[in-house]
Amino acid sequence: MASSLTKDSVTPGTPGSDTAFFGHPRGLATLFMTEMWERFSYYGMRALLPLYLVAPGGLHLSAATATAIYSVYVSLVYLLAMPGGWFGDRVWGPRKTVAVAGAVIMLGHLTLALPSSGTFYAGLGLVAIGSGLLKANISTMVGHLYEGPDDPRRDGGFTVFYMGINLGAFAAPLVIGTIGENVNWHLGFALAALGMAVGLAQFLIGSRHLADRSSVVPTPLSDAEKSSTLRKAAIWAGIAVVFYAIVGFSGHYTLNWILVPLTLLGVIIPVMVLVNIKRDKDLDRTEQKSMSAYIWFFVAAAVFWMIYDQGGSTLSIFADSSAENSVLGWTFPVSWYQSVNPVLIMALAPVFAWFWLALNRRGKEPSTAVKFASGLVLVGASFFLFLAPLSIADGGHKAAAMWLVAIYFVQTVGELLLSPVGLSVTTKMAPAKYASQMMGVWFLAVTAGDATTGLLSIAGVDLNRTGIVALEATLAVLAGVAVWMYRNRVKELMGSVR
Repeated sequence: MASSLTKDSVTPGTPGSDTAFFGHPRGLATLFMTEMWERFSYYGMRALLPLYLVAPGGLHLSAATATAIYSVYVSLVYLLAMPGGWFGDRVWGPRKTVAVAGAVIMLGHLTLALPSSGTFYAGLGLVAIGSGLLKANISTMVGHLYEGPDDPRRDGGFTVFYMGINLGAFAAPLVIGTIGENVNWHLGFALAALGMAVGLAQFLIGSRHLADRSSVVPTPLSDAEKSSTLRKAAIWAGIAVVFYAIVGFSGHYTLNWILVPLTLLGVIIPVMVLVNIKRDKDLDRTEQKSMSAYIWFFVAAAVFWMIYDQGGSTLSIFADSSAENSVLGWTFPVSWYQSVNPVLIMALAPVFAWFWLALNRRGKEPSTAVKFASGLVLVGASFFLFLAPLSIADGGHKAAAMWLVAIYFVQTVGELLLSPVGLSVTTKMAPAKYASQMMGVWFLAVTAGDATTGLLSIAGVDLNRTGIVALEATLAVLAGVAVWMYRNRVKELMGSVR
């Protein structure tokens, strides 16, 4: 719905002062394009990553090692969203943080484009750091464009912004994946850098349309806090440098010296954060009960993402080696499978939104726990479905592409049941003291899930084996059934939250 506010009726720089973008503030177009191009670069590189890691013309690693690297990388992106939000709140402010993040991401992709295995991992690290900085702050700036939570355009603005994410994710594998697989891997990574460069340029040009408070540091560090933070960072950096120097010069260094600590951190830090919040004596009885219920949702989400994110690693590696990647005789690059999810999201999300509203009007909308349980059962069902192409491949044949499309379809339906509901319930159940931090806590569920996949791969578990896939599928379904069975207890703990 277009706002009745006009340029002349509001002071420039305040939310709602410009409604030139489909009835929304002009700044939404800037943030929409920034996110679209950032997601273009991120998902394009991510579609190439596992294929490049196993390719003879790439790093030629084993499937287990490639899955471990991929999982650690994705878990780091979400893990770093929390310190990214901290930088925006306490050091640079959201606008400057996003600008720096874009530059770091672009530099990371350029580093990936260099034909050297030594610089490749540094490039991955830079992209993960930049993505963490950007992810936590760009959504905050979308919120700044509107006049508080009651602005009637706010939900529509975030919906438009979400479409930018999926447009970038849809186009990236088709462009970057095709060039990377069919022409040159490093040229594909360079295209990702170009995409981020375009996004950064238009962000800098269009930043004048953003709300003034996007440039403000909400709670700046005091001088004492700056000194303490720098001192602690220097100490930990020094310890890491000395440790890896000793390991390297002693001749014992292997890739696992990096992968194992990072995967362990991906599991330990989410647990520590939840325990710290749960044990906080400042929380009242109602908030304590809400956090007890939230832990159920968090664990369920971690199981979900553990399986779901293998769509970019385990399934992609399987498609590369064991699938007939063609439709009606037309062969397509393996990376194109990564465009299936975003196009399905764009097609199905409005249907789900309408469906929930229709059920709500009839008083029949399922509870949050039931939606979560359904999402878990579906992601488990997707891996039970995966058993069919695995059996075909074990028989010495190539599995049809539509098997994989069907798996992605089931996973997408599961995502639409669990992910938006998880974002919503996180904001609703957040204790007042942790209101601004809980979205970062939700992202840690992705970190925990992907880190678990990484640990399994490092341990030498072949995630493309029938037995392992069946075990994961069973785990997800059992977790879904458990959430459903205890839905009334969870509902009781949630109190008034629905």
